[in-house]
Amino acid sequence: MENNLLVERLSLQAESFQEGFKILIQSGSFNELVKNFRHLLRANFIITNLHLLHKKSYDSNWKIIAPSGQFDESDITLLNHQDQQSLIYYGEKKYNAVIILPLSDSSYLGILLGNRLDGSAFSDFDKITLQILLQVFSSAYESFLNQQKEKKLIFELNEKVMQLSNLIDTGIEISRFDKHNILFEMAIERMVSLTNSSSALVSISEIDGNTRGMYIIFPVAVPVESILDSPYKIESSFEFRKKIYRFILSEKETRRGVTHFNDLDKLLLEAITRQVKAGIENDYLLKESIEKEQMEKEIRIAAAIQQRIIPKELPRIEGFELSGINIPSKEVGGDYYDCIDIGNGKYALIIADVTGKGIGAALLVNTLNAALYSYLEFQLPLTEMTDKLNKLIYNSSPSDKFITFFIAVLDSKTGNLDVVNAGHNPVLLLRKDGRLEKIEAGGIGLGMLDLGIPYQGQTLIMNPDDRLFLYTDGIPEAMNKNEEEYSDPRMIDFFVSNSDCSASEFIQAIVKDVNRHVDGAPQSDDITSLFLKRI
Repeated sequence: MENNLLVERLSLQAESFQEGFKILIQSGSFNELVKNFRHLLRANFIITNLHLLHKKSYDSNWKIIAPSGQFDESDITLLNHQDQQSLIYYGEKKYNAVIILPLSDSSYLGILLGNRLDGSAFSDFDKITLQILLQVFSSAYESFLNQQKEKKLIFELNEKVMQLSNLIDTGIEISRFDKHNILFEMAIERMVSLTNSSSALVSISEIDGNTRGMYIIFPVAVPVESILDSPYKIESSFEFRKKIYRFILSEKETRRGVTHFNDLDKLLLEAITRQVKAGIENDYLLKESIEKEQMEKEIRIAAAIQQRIIPKELPRIEGFELSGINIPSKEVGGDYYDCIDIGNGKYALIIADVTGKGIGAALLVNTLNAALYSYLEFQLPLTEMTDKLNKLIYNSSPSDKFITFFIAVLDSKTGNLDVVNAGHNPVLLLRKDGRLEKIEAGGIGLGMLDLGIPYQGQTLIMNPDDRLFLYTDGIPEAMNKNEEEYSDPRMIDFFVSNSDCSASEFIQAIVKDVNRHVDGAPQSDDITSLFLKRI
């Protein structure tokens, strides 16, 4: 009878435990998390003193985080001298309970629970409640650590996006004058020495003449005008990368005074000018080659990362057939699909399409994948999770990038489907009796806007012989050489006509049908699809 009463009392408190967990996981820092936990403890136990301490490892010292009431430093010895085989000690002289709670990162939380105001000891119900609250804190702390890892990942991924954007968007047009100056200075010094010139300069200017040129002079004290206006001068020039490089020698010196340059001087000047041009071209080509090699390396890395997140094998779902495919149009694509086993016979089916292709799209796919695995672990409502994903993608992507996204959580035991469609193509559900339903409930694509507009979810039931078809726009928009699209009507007709096939047969069949339509034309977009059939 007493055990039944305990169970009933704990059942009544279950909702408060859940609310407590929600409060804890909203904490912005570790100190805030501990202080919020202190409030939960005070709300459940009416006690005189309550102190929470933390240490980063087994051998480190305890640090007081959230004292409440009178705290004596000597009380730390209660935590230092406890038998490490146990975690909770009841009936200490000054405290009703002394707790050492190991955390998932090998740190420890120490809790000193004071005596009750009425002087009574903890009841069995109090002890069970305390055990549950400790489990709630442990779970919340693990969630806190995951959030910190997620922030670090987003930072690294954002940092990676910026780096790759600079490689792609920054041209090789900019001349590196600070590096070329040494080459120019050495060249004009040699020209002066070989031709007995009194002075020389290099003029570098834009071909269009809109930008004022720069000059390198030898000797440096000679005015530019005296060289340009000299009646005794020769020059040679070349153009490269929309710039004009002029090399001018002034006033050939002889024993008899200043005179005109001869043909040999002209040949020497032109020869050195050609050497300088070759040096600039070689430097440019070398840098271009290095940057191209680096870019190709980055693309290979991005492609390898993306291939690891596209599932090589989908999970087997009892009572269902499932098959999927992803065919990128480039080495690195922007489409993504997955089926994630989230336990208890439930599976999350996901399909997404990032605007644009290439490295930037691949990085956003990686961000989405990492966030999905993190959020699904906590089994948030799909609408709430989609809102979090929208904020995440909005804050970690440029304004011209967003993701169309569809997610369905399938309960394989009941056939229940919870779905959200965030700006993605309508997902098709074909009933056994031939009725076709389009699933569009949701909201805008991830990362388009962050206006706080809630996403709408939808609940459906998949009955035996019902079929679900998920796809990206690479299928209906696939074009042949005459720029004719495969089209939504043709895709829907094919789905209705061929959905009796097995899941894998259907996926292979629709890809073949798209290829027949395209008839050898270059693939313009990624082709991605999932097919789910209840048997």
